[in-house]
Amino acid sequence: MIKPERIILASASPRRRELLKKVFSTFEVMPTEVEEIVPEGTPARLQSEYLAMIKARPLADQYPDALVIGSDTTVIVDDEVLGKPADAEEAKQMLRSLSGRTHVVCTGVCLCYKGREMRFTESTEVEFYPMTEQEIEAYVASGDPMDKAGAYGIQSGAGIYIKGIRGDYDTVMGLPAARIYQEIKNHDE
Repeated sequence: MIKPERIILASASPRRRELLKKVFSTFEVMPTEVEEIVPEGTPARLQSEYLAMIKARPLADQYPDALVIGSDTTVIVDDEVLGKPADAEEAKQMLRSLSGRTHVVCTGVCLCYKGREMRFTESTEVEFYPMTEQEIEAYVASGDPMDKAGAYGIQSGAGIYIKGIRGDYDTVMGLPAARIYQEIKNHDE
């Protein structure tokens, strides 16, 4: 089992911070500023893993004895990646595309420790109930969708539109805590 003295989360996300507390009682938060550009031809289901890696590597180079955790989440519908909406109109379009349908949420993780890198992607299917135009308008007006991939937060206002999930709930929130724990537990220092 890996037993690092220092743990660094390479993300500013308050949701990821809360989820990482399931695995570690203490850790540092150091968001990295990287240009989130994925190489052309990267499959939709692997884009979040690539972005997690480019977030983690700079801190891993700077703090080689720390366990650095990078993470990124993508929402995929019809093989199209839905990122964070640029504005309210884009958020509405995203929610219309998810309404009454099943889509996939992928959270990629990169764990860097002492020159080694472990990467993986967890995927969860999420099914939405149909949403009326008034429901979409009201949800977008709440402001909740604006900083979230796919324009929704399963743990907040959009929870009432979720019919079901197949997979890990934490993956949809942005950090598969159980899988991170298993990866750390099953790797030797």
